[in-house]
Amino acid sequence: MPKASAARASVAAATESSASHPHWPVPAGAGLGLRRALLDALLSAPAGSFDFLECAPDNWIGVGGRLGEALAELSQRHPLSCHGLSLSLGGPAPLDVDFLARTRKFLDRHRVTLYSEHLSWCSDDGHLYELLPLPFTEEAVQHAAARIRQTQDILGRRIAVENASYYAVPGAGMDEAGFINAVLDEADCELLLDVNNVYVNAINHGYDAHAFLATLPSARIASYHVAGHHDEAQDLKIDTHGMPVKDEVWALLGHAYALHGVRPTLLERDFNFPPLAALLAEVDQIRQLQQAADAGAVYAHG
Repeated sequence: MPKASAARASVAAATESSASHPHWPVPAGAGLGLRRALLDALLSAPAGSFDFLECAPDNWIGVGGRLGEALAELSQRHPLSCHGLSLSLGGPAPLDVDFLARTRKFLDRHRVTLYSEHLSWCSDDGHLYELLPLPFTEEAVQHAAARIRQTQDILGRRIAVENASYYAVPGAGMDEAGFINAVLDEADCELLLDVNNVYVNAINHGYDAHAFLATLPSARIASYHVAGHHDEAQDLKIDTHGMPVKDEVWALLGHAYALHGVRPTLLERDFNFPPLAALLAEVDQIRQLQQAADAGAVYAHG
């Protein structure tokens, strides 16, 4: 079968299978990243320890055996969100339609309603294993938005794109917030607001994080991420996901809730894993901020 025909057949099969998998919405609570190093701890975690889990389909599609069984068990117990790593939404190479069809099957199998990817690029002839920034230009807006629309068509759902951390600006016809807003409007997609990335970028590039948040459209924010970063210097922060969330980022998350409202919020941790109890303490901190924001909203409209 020709490659184009095979790709269309894969998409059609994924579409046909979706109707038999009722979706499980992610609650507006506090979630934790599903990482292989945490599998045993997550399986034995007390009920109510977290409100949802998030995984990268790229790391789980086609995985069977003990790991696949563990994922299936966790996705039966808890709502699952998914955060992609390798679509390269802003990249030059054509989108991998076969991979998108497999992703759709994965999302439907695990009843996923919330899927996101990075507003960046990470591949050309092959994968670069790095999330690289896009130029803040009108051409990049049109290019990324067209690829996001194509992705949404194949997946059969709207997706959210994440504001990326970056350390150099390859081109700037507009500022970062203007670029993000333009992509959201042109693609008609949602935003995964990574609060740690806002903080890191604000320090590294010298802008006001609160002012940045105020420019974002509340109605398009589907969820939040929060994570730890490394303080390389007073004016240089590195987005690592390898340490606890900083106080300044917790404060910025609370401010984001006050501006835009509470949404599903994920604690990201990718390495240097502490005992699960330490991660759950941070999950509880998200819940406390959410409760405070909800209480403030009730008082304001009291």
